[in-house]
Amino acid sequence: MCEPAFRNALRSAIDRVRKHHPFTVVAWALLPDHLHCIWSLPPDDARFSIRWSLIKRSVSYQLKDSNWVREGGSLWQNRFWEHCIRDEKDLARHFDYIHFNPVKHGLVKEPTDWEWSTFHTYEKLGYYGEGRMPKHVDIKGE
Repeated sequence: MCEPAFRNALRSAIDRVRKHHPFTVVAWALLPDHLHCIWSLPPDDARFSIRWSLIKRSVSYQLKDSNWVREGGSLWQNRFWEHCIRDEKDLARHFDYIHFNPVKHGLVKEPTDWEWSTFHTYEKLGYYGEGRMPKHVDIKGE
């Protein structure tokens, strides 16, 4: 999933879906065989499934003539796991999980070494240096 063709297809799909079903990617890490992300959705719109379905369909269509196939014959796993962020502590815990996932999987020694992650953005903002969430991060989608 880190190859340019997949990244370009994913970026294009996200841009296309956002036009009709807005969301903001707050944090993410793209790994070779999966991804993790936190989205902020508009108030009163928790339709993650619609967004993921459209993104998956678009990426699959864009890559249909390539040899992007997971075990079982599909590009994507059958489902995703969603979790509604409850508070700042929960958000910080999920930020750490996402950003340290490449380390957990043995891909790099430090999260700063992983190119396809929002870790770098939040490191520059001082989140990891000071151990706090920047004030502009809006978990409610407002």
